[in-house]
Amino acid sequence: MEEDTDFRIRFSSLGFITDHIGFRGTIKSSPSDFVVIEIDEQGQLVNKSTSGLINKVLPEPNNFAKKTKLDFQNISCQEGSNQEVNTFTKCSDDDQNHQSGSEKEDTINDGTSKGEEEKVHVLGNLLDEKTNDLLTHFAFDIKEKWNSKTELIGSSPEFSLGRILDKNQRAILHSAVRQKFPFLITVGKNSEIVVKPNLEYKELCHLVSEEEALDFFKYLDAKKENSKFTFKPDMNKDHRKAVHHFVNKKFGNLVETKSFPELNYNAANPNIAITVRFREKKHKHRKRSLFECQDQKVIYTAFTLRKENLEMFEALGFLAIKLGVIPSDFSYAGLKDKKAITYQAMVVRKVSPERLKNIEKEIEKKRMNVFNIRSVDDSLRLGQLKGNHFDIIIRNVRNQINDSTNLRERILEAIENVKNKGFVNYYGPQRFGMGRKVHTDQIGLALLKSEMVKAVKLFLTPEDLDDPVNRAKKYFLQTEDAKGTLSLMPEFKVRERALLESLHRFGMTEEGCIQAWFSFPHSMRIFYIHAYSSKIWNEAVSYRLSTYGSRVVEGDLVCLDEDIDDEHFPSSKVHLVTEEEESASTYAIHQVVLPVLGYNIQYPKNKVGQWYQDTLSRDGLQTYGSLSGGKELLCLFIDSSIHSTNIHLHGRQPYAKHGIHGDKGNRYTSCPGAQSL
Repeated sequence: MEEDTDFRIRFSSLGFITDHIGFRGTIKSSPSDFVVIEIDEQGQLVNKSTSGLINKVLPEPNNFAKKTKLDFQNISCQEGSNQEVNTFTKCSDDDQNHQSGSEKEDTINDGTSKGEEEKVHVLGNLLDEKTNDLLTHFAFDIKEKWNSKTELIGSSPEFSLGRILDKNQRAILHSAVRQKFPFLITVGKNSEIVVKPNLEYKELCHLVSEEEALDFFKYLDAKKENSKFTFKPDMNKDHRKAVHHFVNKKFGNLVETKSFPELNYNAANPNIAITVRFREKKHKHRKRSLFECQDQKVIYTAFTLRKENLEMFEALGFLAIKLGVIPSDFSYAGLKDKKAITYQAMVVRKVSPERLKNIEKEIEKKRMNVFNIRSVDDSLRLGQLKGNHFDIIIRNVRNQINDSTNLRERILEAIENVKNKGFVNYYGPQRFGMGRKVHTDQIGLALLKSEMVKAVKLFLTPEDLDDPVNRAKKYFLQTEDAKGTLSLMPEFKVRERALLESLHRFGMTEEGCIQAWFSFPHSMRIFYIHAYSSKIWNEAVSYRLSTYGSRVVEGDLVCLDEDIDDEHFPSSKVHLVTEEEESASTYAIHQVVLPVLGYNIQYPKNKVGQWYQDTLSRDGLQTYGSLSGGKELLCLFIDSSIHSTNIHLHGRQPYAKHGIHGDKGNRYTSCPGAQSL
């Protein structure tokens, strides 16, 4: 079939399970030529209407209100004209309503001095006089060496406070030391507390004043909920960027930062201050009552998504924006083609059926529809489907070159071969990115090799098109200016914008690119790893067929139970074929499975296993038994997933256009020894 020339060139060596001559034709001339309808676990097509879908509309739970972005513009705690901006504050509504700026400043300063007195008092109570004096001497010795620019020789010095058996006392002592000496850190070792220099404090002192660094680390250690810390105003944009990167790199999992202009900001005096606040906790650790659990139960809404000529992640990004959630709140059973009309089951968290129905008209403009909307109890997982039903139109049907046989006979011969012998269910071009300069498997390989900067650049490589998206990508590769690229990148490019926002925050370093990659949902991150794994799997299947044909040979892996549950396979269900079993023809070719890369994976013990090792070594992956990408073993029943399926042929006009429809089983059948990601 003629669909993507680039794909045919890259995978020209892929083999076939049958040797019939076949015919030529073109698929996917338009999205309507390729219709994919998911088949759910009950064997039903998901595009069929369901009666009584919304029998009860659930109210929107307040605990799932959309989280506001970091915004301190209206924080009245910062509005006092005499307030020191490097002081951290805890701003409650009552404080804001009843305290002036100067009053707040006095309260904060009093609290800080009292807090320091309390820490000194705590150290005096928990430590004997000698240990307390030695700690003070150790602290000042470290400070003196730093101030004199003398480097600490050898390993980092440390001082032991001795063993403190009581857990609560240890916790109090940890905090007391850090509050009194923010330039020190404390480490627990089997009930012993060891004090060391805080090298992150020293690093921050290269960027801000020592006073600011002291107050910042006191703020971090105090961990006061809803409190905020603001560095002194700074006119230097590059310097502010360096402070942003330092805080986010070292403490990004704990706090978030944002810059705001001073109240008297003007072009001649562009003073801007960086404000820090603690991230909202995702989970409350206290136990909740049964009533609270029932009251705050997560809402799950299931629906069928119809999309046309739209990438699935782009569709999810658009839906997420309209519903006020994030893409990872959506779950699905499998990915679907872009250049097609596809129907698939979806579940979204924290969105009621009524709310989803309200956006129906808006999303029609993006060639999407939602229907079969109803409340459910849980999300979907990958592989939670029976398979897919395909309606495919093949256009420009003709004989192979130098084949004079009647075309209709060739078509019928091909259909019968597929029905009786099946075909290899290769991963198709949509998994690798059709007609693109950079393919998804190339990004996946870079990720597996921990080449994070390369992965980011590959992801943002432009195509040879003059449109806003590709102009933005081209600008980024030329300048590495994430902020400037954001202003050029269209809003609907959710993935690209998420990556660029993180790069602006963390920088275009190896560490920054790691953080940026984690701005993607988990399913999106592993998509690229899976693309590389899928490419290797395609090539492995083809090598297996060319080497052994349809014989089951010694060293093959076979799946002993085809009807086992998709996700929970015991390791005993993968079996290594013995010499005796090969001689006795114990197994059929449809039972042979090949692994996708991952942890703790069993590989064939024949030429195919050696092929895996050689191929991965060629790609720079040294040991194929310890890959860092996928952890799941995925397999294909080479012909049973397609074998004896419901395939029909409909001709329209004499051999000019043919429609083929049929059901195809799920490739993502997990095999024995699988580990979930």
